[in-house]
Amino acid sequence: MNFLLQGNALLALGAAVLWGGGDFSGGMGVKHAGENLQGALRVVLLSHAVSFSVLLVVAWARGDAFPHGALLAWGIGAGVSAGASLTLFYLALSRGAMGASAAVSGLLAAAIPAMVSMATEGSPGVLRVAGFVVAGVAIWMIAAGPAEVTETAGKAEAKGTMGMAIAAGAGFGIYFVGLKHAGAGGVVWPMATSRIGSLSVCALILASTRIGAGRIGAGRGGGKEAGGIRWAVARWAVLTAALDTTGNMMFIAATRAGRLDVAAVLASLYPASTIVLAAWVLREKFTGRQGWGMAVAAVAVVMIAA
Repeated sequence: MNFLLQGNALLALGAAVLWGGGDFSGGMGVKHAGENLQGALRVVLLSHAVSFSVLLVVAWARGDAFPHGALLAWGIGAGVSAGASLTLFYLALSRGAMGASAAVSGLLAAAIPAMVSMATEGSPGVLRVAGFVVAGVAIWMIAAGPAEVTETAGKAEAKGTMGMAIAAGAGFGIYFVGLKHAGAGGVVWPMATSRIGSLSVCALILASTRIGAGRIGAGRGGGKEAGGIRWAVARWAVLTAALDTTGNMMFIAATRAGRLDVAAVLASLYPASTIVLAAWVLREKFTGRQGWGMAVAAVAVVMIAA
């Protein structure tokens, strides 16, 4: 049992590293796609289409049986939540400081599955519950960052960006729960079926935007909003697909090896790698508080994985 719990924690931490990198590359892709809803949808659709294609080949090569019934429903439902949430999250990342959006979404993504797990699997123990609280503090310390959005954008836009991050975080939490249930049937097909859900919902949203506001943008000359997939966008989307898909598969493996709350809370430390990449590539400020947050996160990991 101790081995499974250790594997559970290590897999979840691996998912956190990969998810953080995927979120950064997704946000960068949206920046190149126009920093708008259509750009975010194009990045999600392209990255998930690449992911789905690879997963189909892997499932076929392994000879895995296609899921049915509840397993299929959980996988597709999780994908619908993921597609809508990722669209909102990438758009939030592209509009303001990456840290604040990652912090809010990370906290909600951890809290929802943790509460579900405690209700269905029982209490994980006093030490782990305390570790969950410490991890929440660490997520905020690492990812909140300086409040720069209000200095570069209007208050209404900043409020809208935070609203998108909140909605995305809630959606991620629901996605974690759905992926846990879908993962009872394996690792590859749950991810593939979730991509069916995300591709479907994102395609519907993109179609509706093109019928409405998209035509207005095209009539005015389009610019970035009306543009197609450029090489820079495609490059970031493919990188996002590789990082996000691998991270998701590691998360499914973590939920199969142990408790959902342990996997979800540790995986939700993903803002750490997003912030490190933002500081390295974009020169976003890496504060002393964020450094202390990394140390607090290390304490939380020890408490949760004990």
